[in-house]
Amino acid sequence: MLRHKILAALLATSALSLAAVPATAASTKDQARAAVAAADAKVHTAEDLNTATQAPRDTADARAALTMAHDSYNAGRHEQAIENAIRAQAAADAAIGLAQQHKDNALAAARADQRATSAAARDQVAAAQDQTDIANQQSAAALQQAAEANARADAAQNSAAASAADAAAARNAAMIAAQNPPAAPVVETTITTQKGGVAPRSTTTRKVVRRASAPVVAAPSEKITATTKVTPQQ
Repeated sequence: MLRHKILAALLATSALSLAAVPATAASTKDQARAAVAAADAKVHTAEDLNTATQAPRDTADARAALTMAHDSYNAGRHEQAIENAIRAQAAADAAIGLAQQHKDNALAAARADQRATSAAARDQVAAAQDQTDIANQQSAAALQQAAEANARADAAQNSAAASAADAAAARNAAMIAAQNPPAAPVVETTITTQKGGVAPRSTTTRKVVRRASAPVVAAPSEKITATTKVTPQQ
């Protein structure tokens, strides 16, 4: 539909431009020559723009109409040559227009692809940055855990060193105690002897106990009471 509208508008424009010139025999020939030359230039321009790929039908119509215009002019049919030249120019213009439209569409598509690619690249960069941030956070957490583990290890080592020091101090104290035993306590023994009809008599003996002594045996006629007081030496 667009192709037909363009072609019709170009035909009308070319026809009006030619109708403005007086239609004498000499001028008709000149018009035919000028129309064929203009059509020839327009068709070559279209072909140079590679319209055969973008608008093959219009390019073929332009080339066919141009050939007919040359044939009509060479046969002296100047008015028919003008009509064929107008058709050739219109077809060439339509081919150029379609080719330009395809080019514009391709350029717009390329720009859209470029924008999409740029957006995708930005998304990838953002995702990579997010992954980097996560990795940095994980690394920081690992470093914090390692620091806490080192602190616990240091505390355990200090505790073990303190325990070892306490054990060494205890061993030293035991060795000192073994080398310097405490002095034997002083024992005071009070013996009270009472015979029948005689007032009781007390005797106090103070001595350092080294070993166990034999028990005191009282005579049958005596009552003996022994009291022992032990005083540790300082």
